[in-house]
Amino acid sequence: MDQLAYPALVNYGHFTAMQVRDGAVRGLGLHLARLDSATRELFGPGLDGGLTREYIRHAMGTDIQDASVRVGVFREDRHEPPSIMVVLRPPGQQPSVPQRLIAVSYLRPVARIKHVGTFGQIYHGEAAERAGYDDALLIGPGGVISETTISNIGFFDGNAVIWPSEVSLEGITMQLVSTALAEQGIPSRRKTIRMTEMPSFKSVFLANSLGVAPVSQVDDQILSIDPGFIGDVVNAYESRPWDQI
Repeated sequence: MDQLAYPALVNYGHFTAMQVRDGAVRGLGLHLARLDSATRELFGPGLDGGLTREYIRHAMGTDIQDASVRVGVFREDRHEPPSIMVVLRPPGQQPSVPQRLIAVSYLRPVARIKHVGTFGQIYHGEAAERAGYDDALLIGPGGVISETTISNIGFFDGNAVIWPSEVSLEGITMQLVSTALAEQGIPSRRKTIRMTEMPSFKSVFLANSLGVAPVSQVDDQILSIDPGFIGDVVNAYESRPWDQI
């Protein structure tokens, strides 16, 4: 229990979240690269990917094959190497219905890192659910869109997927989908997107560790959903190979 006191009391560290099925995960190399990069930025030394995999395998043991896995990294003593904490929860599933979002004025600090400072995200996400929505869409000055509390948000203009250029987390699912769609001839690019532009897109969708889902509404704006494109996005994600941990 003493080992848990520091991460419970000190809000400094980072993590990655993944869905494991049959002992494998999509984009494992991207998860390990994320952990290594953030560890270097926050603590100095990198993180051994082989050691991280060993910790995950140890946590899952021989009985658990499917799980939601969170790998956290923190350091209690700056003279010691960073510690790895693996948390298992029951496996999660992507939403089965289009998502409804409520816009809030908030941007995550140091948004490029998946860090443990998540009070603002949780606060706005919980408030959105109490208001009858599925999540909150985070908006910066001038109505510029960044991400939701737990997802990247993508916009399809009929030719390409547009990801907001506002600083945000480069999610693993976002990277997997972008690569797979490019292989199908649908490129991705970044651009500043404002709330007023949302109705002009043919489809809007979310991407997170659970998968992908279309967005049907933001505040009182009803958005178009292109079933063919959303099917392409789902197929693109599901086409990515599973990497054995």
